[in-house]
Amino acid sequence: MARILRGEIRWADLNPTRGREQAGQRPVLILSQDVFNERSGTVIAMALTSQPQRAGFPLTLELESRGLPKRSWVKISQIRTLSIERIGKRLGRASAEDMGQVIQGLNEIVGA
Repeated sequence: MARILRGEIRWADLNPTRGREQAGQRPVLILSQDVFNERSGTVIAMALTSQPQRAGFPLTLELESRGLPKRSWVKISQIRTLSIERIGKRLGRASAEDMGQVIQGLNEIVGA
C-alpha cells in the first residue's frame, strides 16, 4: 500500500461501530503524522459526512477538497484510531488552513 500521509482524505471501512459512531465505508481525514502512520500500523483519523451539519465549529468543519465527490464536513468529534488495513484509496487532500482549523477545533473539544 502507498504511504498514508497526514492531511490525506481516504476511504475507510469504519464497521463495526456502536451507538452514534459514524459507520460504513466513508471518507476520513488522516490526522496522525506520517512517521506514526508508517511505524504503528495504525492512523488517527476523523470521519467525514456529506450530510449538512447543524452543529458548527468546533464539532464540524466544511472541507474544500477537489477530490471529494460531494460537499463534505469533517466530524471533529468523531476521531478514531484505525488499523491501516481499514484504509483504502486516496480521494484528496485537506489544505494546510483546513488542517489547522481541525486541530484547533479538536483542542477546543478536549480542552488543550
